[in-house]
Amino acid sequence: MPLDFPFEDHTLSNGLRVIVQPDATTPTVTLNMWVGVGSRHEEAGATGFAHLFEHLMFQGSEHVANGEHFQALMGVGGRLNATTWFDRTTYFETIPSGALELALWLEADRHANLLAAVTQDNLDNQRDVVKEEKRQRYDNQPYGQAMTRIYATVFPEGHPYHHPTIGSMEDLDAATVDDVHDFFRRHYAPDNTVLTIVGDVTAERGLELVERYFGHLDHHAEPRRGPVAPLRPLPEPAREEVVDEVPNDRIHLAFRLPAEGGRTGDEFLASSMALDCLGGLSFSPLEQRLVRDEQRANAIDVGAMGFVDGVSLGLVIVDVADGVDADELEEQVCAELTAFADAGPTPEQMEAVRAQAERAWLSSLAAKDERADLISHYTCLHDDPGYINTFLDRLAAITPEDVRAAADTWLRPQHRAAVVYRAAEQQEEAA
Repeated sequence: MPLDFPFEDHTLSNGLRVIVQPDATTPTVTLNMWVGVGSRHEEAGATGFAHLFEHLMFQGSEHVANGEHFQALMGVGGRLNATTWFDRTTYFETIPSGALELALWLEADRHANLLAAVTQDNLDNQRDVVKEEKRQRYDNQPYGQAMTRIYATVFPEGHPYHHPTIGSMEDLDAATVDDVHDFFRRHYAPDNTVLTIVGDVTAERGLELVERYFGHLDHHAEPRRGPVAPLRPLPEPAREEVVDEVPNDRIHLAFRLPAEGGRTGDEFLASSMALDCLGGLSFSPLEQRLVRDEQRANAIDVGAMGFVDGVSLGLVIVDVADGVDADELEEQVCAELTAFADAGPTPEQMEAVRAQAERAWLSSLAAKDERADLISHYTCLHDDPGYINTFLDRLAAITPEDVRAAADTWLRPQHRAAVVYRAAEQQEEAA
């Protein structure tokens, strides 16, 4: 039976895209806002700005004091947060139904009037917060720089996905208040934003309230550039080796995959399913042979990260068991990838991966906050709010041959990069 979540899709005269999906199962409402700005929109010498604004947006606005946004919504039993990614910045809150107008007023004030609160003191304060976050999550964690190295190895310098979302601390240190104000004006505007409301409100009421609180905003974002040109195949696999104070060797294999959405959307889905066939199941080739049978790897993680600017990213991460030669294990993993690209998935693998994806999708849709996020995602990045109802049909239409063809195209050496961590202690013993 196909999914049929009803929703109202409306665009205000100022360009704000509004999706209201009524759900009266509980007396709560989720607001989810996707602003079409992430780290891929940043310029050389000005990285980290998108993530910085995720922090600055909670430091007050013209009519809201520093920290009051959190206090006001948590005080009525709400929960809220924000995230930044390559392609977007997201702000979200789930509150009791009676607090909907309060949440909309708070969101409207910071999206319209944030810059009144972006002073030198606030900028300095949040720069320090971001630096501490970088120290905790990147600098002082084993393998903490792995993804940063992967982006830099897979994507050439100057490519939108070459640098991580956290950005450069040197760039943030050099940023002036005027630089930060300019970034906000260029990207934070109604015509670059999707607002999704899911919960205990009718479509008519939801749209009426959004018009009341956001309808007066008249600022426009700078024009969005088109996607970058597709990357050419690599002459040979890219590679970086790192000797570091880590518990054990770890192999990171990364693959350039087709972009999520648009004409390559189903190809991205097929390539993602190929990776799941290889390592996302208890009986998958990599998991069964290398972890369970031979115990040459402690764990193997696979996955695909959907990007929209001409390319996505696939990952196979292998935690190398003690005493195992990382080079030999990497050869084994690559041999399994080649064998899968040649033969394609078995019926059992396809059935299991499809069931796993279906279960995950339905589980996400069951929660109002995750459903709102999915609607915003596919509306903001792909102009397709109805994707929540059609994904399972798309999934069912992917054939074993589609998966084999995707693996044959994208899991080959010409799209592969490796970042290999070697434990410093083991290297010293070998020397």
